[in-house]
Amino acid sequence: MTVALSRSPSPLVQGLRDGLPFLAALMPFGLLFGVAANEAGLGLGAAMGFSIGVIAGASQFTAVSLIHDGAPALVVVLTALAVNLRMAMYSAALAPHLGAAPLWQRALASYALFDSTYACAAAAYPRHPGWSLGDRLAYFAGTAGPAVVLWLIVTALGSVLGATIPPWLALDFAAPICFLAMVAPGLRTLPQVAAALTSVAGALLLAWVPYSLGLLVAAVAAMAVGAEVERRLARRGRA
Repeated sequence: MTVALSRSPSPLVQGLRDGLPFLAALMPFGLLFGVAANEAGLGLGAAMGFSIGVIAGASQFTAVSLIHDGAPALVVVLTALAVNLRMAMYSAALAPHLGAAPLWQRALASYALFDSTYACAAAAYPRHPGWSLGDRLAYFAGTAGPAVVLWLIVTALGSVLGATIPPWLALDFAAPICFLAMVAPGLRTLPQVAAALTSVAGALLLAWVPYSLGLLVAAVAAMAVGAEVERRLARRGRA
């Protein structure tokens, strides 16, 4: 008698499946960015340039908001870079899994590295220690491919439609929901929780600072608090 064994999906298919829930939040998020770019006086070409060149929603929103407020170019660039500093931490976390790939594959992965692709990869790779490098790259491609294409499409739609999107749709709900879905499962240790609480408190207390520069201070304070809590825990463990 032959027993049929169920086969697990390929890493590519699993990546497509794991990334699917994030697309639901990505659509209104991208539409909202297109609308915001339109309201800031940026045409379709400039909006698409943002999404193609930066492909990071939070820093894109920050930059467009500062442009709309008339902030100096240097402030716009530095603030957007600061918001995207988390990508450096994402890269460091995924380097042990993808660092052996050829340069061109690492370049493509770094281009498509944003919050949802990192969240999926960071959760999947430890669950599958037997995956080869090719499997890990295939999984990453599955999470990133649809997200990149959809982000560009909805950015264009938001820019073209602009003010025709009615306010009652409340597209801005997508951003906090998307970030909460990615951040909440990762708050597993005391240093992580301390850093998260510090960033929230700092952002709220410094909301009055011009050009959203309070976000920079809150981010630095959060990293410092998280590192200090981790240092004290490590010292206590050695005692």
